[in-house]
Amino acid sequence: MAYVEAVCTSEKKGIVKREQQSVVIRKEWGIENDAHAGKWHRQVSLLAGESIDNVKEILPTLKKGAFAENIITRGIDLVGIQIGQRITVGDEVVLEITQIGKECHNAGCAIKKATGDCIMPKEGIFATVIQGGRVQAGDSLNFVS
Repeated sequence: MAYVEAVCTSEKKGIVKREQQSVVIRKEWGIENDAHAGKWHRQVSLLAGESIDNVKEILPTLKKGAFAENIITRGIDLVGIQIGQRITVGDEVVLEITQIGKECHNAGCAIKKATGDCIMPKEGIFATVIQGGRVQAGDSLNFVS
């Protein structure tokens, strides 16, 4: 079963996000009290926990939110996702994929310096919020048919 491993937020862009117990996601906005929320195409970011595990082999002390990801997933194929696909999160939230990958804020970020690579430019997934609600670790993830 695919599920949410963690939810993370930050008050400013370009910094590590902190793990939260739960978050409220607003339609056409994003996560309340998160710097990336707003009227644009990258309201919520997702990153596969499996991808983070690979980086943790080199940086074992890496914390959740280190890549500025909002939702860490487990058991869902984010690598094969397509722009325009939708994902349900928990019982209420529906996200629509708008972008795959992004340019790093800083080409010489600490993670890239330590590992020689950064996963966010290739594996970070961005979405807009079609339907809002509350999300927390353990919530299910499913592709919308």
